[in-house]
Amino acid sequence: MTDDDPYAPRPLAGWYYAGASASLLFMALGCAMYVLHVTTDPASLALDERAAFLAVPGWLTAVNAVAVWSGLFGAILLLMRRRIAEPVLLVSLVATIIWLGGLMAVPQLRASLSSSDLVVALVIAAIVWTIYWFARHSRQRGWLR
Repeated sequence: MTDDDPYAPRPLAGWYYAGASASLLFMALGCAMYVLHVTTDPASLALDERAAFLAVPGWLTAVNAVAVWSGLFGAILLLMRRRIAEPVLLVSLVATIIWLGGLMAVPQLRASLSSSDLVVALVIAAIVWTIYWFARHSRQRGWLR
């Protein structure tokens, strides 16, 4: 191993499990939010919230499901140090980007989003990208089996 090769296998970093655990918690939170969304009764919402809720098309909910459940599975694989975590988390990242694009593409939904909602969606996408990058970095370092 040379210090010049940034992709040479290295010993497992002491912070690896902290990063994998944080990834798992974030993805589990995404799954909880998804379950909350699909089990919400629109009649129980205020009128403005109901309009935003009903503006979400089925395909966007399906893309969200792919993003969060593949993300949770990928984070579990990261914790288990499995190489397949990287492509699974790539699926989550691509689905998250499609979901973010969908928020902007549906006119009724876009009109109901506040600027803080948009910031939250962008932060979510950035965190998912970071988790994917972490998986890729871990594979390159030889930390995944």
